[in-house]
Amino acid sequence: MKKNYLLIGLYTLFLLISHPDGFSQSPGEYVPCQEMPHLIEMYNADLRALTRFYTSNFYGARNAGNQISTEGGSPEKRARLEELYHEYLKKLDNLDFKSLPQECKVDYILFKRDLTGKLRSSADETVQYNKVSVWFPFADSIYAIEKLRRRGHQPDAQLLAKNWYDDAGQIRRLQEKLKTDKELDMESIYEAGLVISDLQRAVSSIYEFYNGYAPLFTWWMPKNYKELDSALSGYAAAFRQKSNSIAAPDKSGIAGHPVGRDELVRQLTFEMIPYTPEELIDIANKEFAWCDQEMLKASREMGFGDDWKAALEKVKNSYVPAGQQPEMILGLFNQSIDFLKEHDLITIPPLAEETWGMIMMTPERQLVNPFFTGGNEISISYPTNTMDEDDRLMSMRGNNPHFSMATVHHELIAGHNLQAYMNSRYRTYRNFGSGFWTEGWSLYWELILWDLKFPKTPEDRIGFLFWHMHRCARIIFSLNYHLGKWTPRQCIDFLVDRVGHERANAAGEVRRSFVGHYPPLYQLAYLTGGRQFYALKKELVDSGRMTYRQYHDAIMHLNAMPVEMIRAILTNQPLEKDYTAKWRFYDNMTLK
Repeated sequence: MKKNYLLIGLYTLFLLISHPDGFSQSPGEYVPCQEMPHLIEMYNADLRALTRFYTSNFYGARNAGNQISTEGGSPEKRARLEELYHEYLKKLDNLDFKSLPQECKVDYILFKRDLTGKLRSSADETVQYNKVSVWFPFADSIYAIEKLRRRGHQPDAQLLAKNWYDDAGQIRRLQEKLKTDKELDMESIYEAGLVISDLQRAVSSIYEFYNGYAPLFTWWMPKNYKELDSALSGYAAAFRQKSNSIAAPDKSGIAGHPVGRDELVRQLTFEMIPYTPEELIDIANKEFAWCDQEMLKASREMGFGDDWKAALEKVKNSYVPAGQQPEMILGLFNQSIDFLKEHDLITIPPLAEETWGMIMMTPERQLVNPFFTGGNEISISYPTNTMDEDDRLMSMRGNNPHFSMATVHHELIAGHNLQAYMNSRYRTYRNFGSGFWTEGWSLYWELILWDLKFPKTPEDRIGFLFWHMHRCARIIFSLNYHLGKWTPRQCIDFLVDRVGHERANAAGEVRRSFVGHYPPLYQLAYLTGGRQFYALKKELVDSGRMTYRQYHDAIMHLNAMPVEMIRAILTNQPLEKDYTAKWRFYDNMTLK
């Protein structure tokens, strides 16, 4: 270990000499080796090209705001992407791993992990596609026409019109059969939704290409196209209805799909988190106990004794009048930026500070995002004229200044806004991020600012503690739900009773977690990832081996990756090709 820390010292000395204001990036630092950046950039370009080519109506889907991914699509697309993954695994295997510098060893490990994970996901999707193919006997003929369309071949318009007419009728018959089916499970229903969406894109791609240009197509096809598209839309709605009968909503009205313990463990392994779901719940309960102690201290300072919920109620009622929330957010942002600069915590590029923006969140988004969100801009959650009176009050109380003080920097600087700014400028070939990096980094700043006494009043501390309790609760309720132990209603009650959430906000949080297409580990990634960054800070900053600014700048210049791999780079950990997570970052954690 002494040798590792000597390397840190030399590394830090180099940074100070080359750029006394913080972490610098010379051309040599930006490209730690030639092999891995080149390989990853080539792969990303190939992946984009293949995804674009094999995704039906790619540009139409993109312009409509839909996310284009490798998930879903024709068997042809899936097979071609699998070929790409194998091709790059072979290229990786041809590299001399031992000769690579440390950063590029990390790139090798993570790139191999991602390619292997994509192959596993593709194989799982093939199984699911084959399971539901009986419900799509017309899919092959549609994909065959779309394949010919890509090279401009003229279809037999009259025959195609008949086929699409027959397909629409077949879909309606299958839809009736679907009502009495007892075999479908939630995974199959989800896959069916992907298949229908892709088939609609394929049908649209064919129609938009020929209609108006090919005379016979334009004569035969418009009515039959509309009927087929309408039939597919009805089919999709029928599958959604089927999902409600399989996973019926509880009294909360929220229907989700618990993934089970095995899938949780698999995803934790992929994310390099060497803890079981049960261990993470135990950790969250320990953090909760600390929050309880601190909440009682603040409550007593405010004159409420041990009735911390009464103190919390006073904090909630500190909300600003409607229309004044953006002004309040700006004031909190300025306080946060001034504090970061005063304590020399991180380099803040002037352009990043200049160009962040604001938007107001729609009532619809507030149903699943009851608090503001951020990134390039901060999306402010506050009442609108179309909301019911009770919902308006809950939104205002849930976004009071003291709650907001704890999270403005989370959403903007040095959180998500700065992450996005730096990721687009440094080591741009590298993108191995996940919620543990993205949300963990932003949550980490809540922990650091607490340590540095940024929240001075007991009301401000309650604002910070509310969010800390919220992160603990996220771990507990999301894991218990996916382990099959809790219902959505129990999760909502837990947030209301244990954290003090407004009920509408708690329902929005749970709905977001289980219906909003977030991955199962997303909610636990905040505090878990934050504690990883915090543990590494203790190892490097608290020991005096790096300053706060050097540590934080180094992370921002390395781009997105599991925190264990950041540690491997900054402390020169021994690495092998098939590295697995070893860092038990929480085992020696002391809360303060």
